[in-house]
Amino acid sequence: MTIRWQSAVALGTAVAAAIALPQATNGAPPRTDVQVSVQPTQLSVVGLPCFPGNLTLTMTNTGAEDRYADLTLDPRGPLQLSRELFSSWLPAVDPDQPVSAPVEVRVPRDTQPGNYSIELEVDRSKVTVPVTVNPLPAKGPGSNVALGEQATASSTHGNFAVCGGVDGDHDSAHWDTLTGWNDGTRAVFPDNYAVTLAAPTTINRVELYTLDTAQWPAATNGLRDWDVQVRSGTGDWQTVAQVRGNTLGHVVSTFDPVQTDAVRILCLAGNGNTYSRIVELEVYGS
Repeated sequence: MTIRWQSAVALGTAVAAAIALPQATNGAPPRTDVQVSVQPTQLSVVGLPCFPGNLTLTMTNTGAEDRYADLTLDPRGPLQLSRELFSSWLPAVDPDQPVSAPVEVRVPRDTQPGNYSIELEVDRSKVTVPVTVNPLPAKGPGSNVALGEQATASSTHGNFAVCGGVDGDHDSAHWDTLTGWNDGTRAVFPDNYAVTLAAPTTINRVELYTLDTAQWPAATNGLRDWDVQVRSGTGDWQTVAQVRGNTLGHVVSTFDPVQTDAVRILCLAGNGNTYSRIVELEVYGS
């Protein structure tokens, strides 16, 4: 089953566009030689921990003198930003040398859907980035209850994000560019990758996708041995299924229904004895 939550990622114009800075509050044109751009120019987010919206901010010095600039970010409403200040030295060179920084935008799970904004300001000149908060995806019977929920791992390789294993994308062709998790300790086991569910849920099936492409087949690069574990009410991890000697890219583990608030993959060995690699972890109820 392929589940993709496209509306949980950044929407709108995906091409960086220079923002025309408005006039200062006193009615006179603002005096600034810093050009600001943002990609995308508007954003949509949803209140799931592993589905942040992502902005890229860019400042460019278009003046004749080197300078230092502070770009402040003021989130309106429930928006939570990974940074509220972007400061940088901006050289005056020809051609212009842009300087960029990423920003993650999140909202709490219970945020009311609607329209909000982020106010950007540099040199008293302001611009608004519209942000739409969408409703949470429905997770009824048959839904992947791990989708977008909070993921944690024993370690994560620098090319990857810990949320890459619960983002709804189990296509190995997107490995290392758009999706997936890879541990950060080569040839050292065990590793673990876990997801905390939104609430205690009765589950009976876990599906795991490991790296499997024509260039990087599972038999030589995928996860080989692992335990499927659930967290008990006392906080201990209980093994409900085991996989050994795997050479496939997609493995389904079924077990007696059990109520839990978290699921963990205890990675015991990888084919090729290199890394633990999970493209997607999916969890289903009975």
